[in-house]
Amino acid sequence: MTSEYKILITGGNGQLSIDLAQVFEGTDLVVLSHEALDISQSHQVEEALQHYKPEVVINAAALTDVDGCEHNVEQAQLVNAQGPKNLVRGAQLVGARVVQISTDYVFDGALDRPYVECDQTNPQSIYGLTKLAGEQAMRNSDLIVRTSWLCGLHGSNILKTIVQLAQTGKPMSFVDDQIGHPSFTHDVATTIQQLVELEAQGIFHVTNQGSVSWYQFAKTILSLMGRPSDQLTAITSEQLQPPRPALRPANSVLDNRALRTLGLESPPDFRITLPKLLEVLCE
Repeated sequence: MTSEYKILITGGNGQLSIDLAQVFEGTDLVVLSHEALDISQSHQVEEALQHYKPEVVINAAALTDVDGCEHNVEQAQLVNAQGPKNLVRGAQLVGARVVQISTDYVFDGALDRPYVECDQTNPQSIYGLTKLAGEQAMRNSDLIVRTSWLCGLHGSNILKTIVQLAQTGKPMSFVDDQIGHPSFTHDVATTIQQLVELEAQGIFHVTNQGSVSWYQFAKTILSLMGRPSDQLTAITSEQLQPPRPALRPANSVLDNRALRTLGLESPPDFRITLPKLLEVLCE
């Protein structure tokens, strides 16, 4: 399926934007890297949108270094909060819709069930706070896509880190008290394409299915790679050394309820996609 809309994607070198560009291939598409468009600069945004005149703007640009955001609050505000505001203002000038990519970090992780789209937000980190501000900049006609534990073939991410550590044989430790849905960029991008086609509005959780802890995720990867499980140790968040500056939600499981309500399938269980990714990463 290809879109009939002219689409502009920001954050063009990021892991999600690369897969978004692939799923929208064949459409009238513009992909702009941070070097080509700094969304924190309102004049750059206005000039770019007036020049390209997209009908849909997908904002995949973000400062995603969760711990780094704690030390660089001003930059996190500029990119994650002010950036989306700038895009909405620019989109109003050309009549475009905005798709804002958001995160499980807008929740505090204290619920004992998966989070649905209408649950109360309560971010516990600068990253979460600034991403929530980005959500709040959207209009009713825009689309917010929350995803979690994002990884894939491109960029740096936890999947590639685990594969590299496994291949070296070095011992590794992962927490067993944070659970979520590992989500893969191509699967998420495919669902975003479907939502754009349907002109969906509001908030949607878009994650692969299957809830696990980080330890269980790493254990699954090692098993598929044929690596010994004794290379891996389960620890608690309190045992992390050095301690992480940013608080992580203990429960990051996002229920894709809004997708089901719209009649769309959620991305598949992560265990279905993972072997295909590992085939490529382990070549």
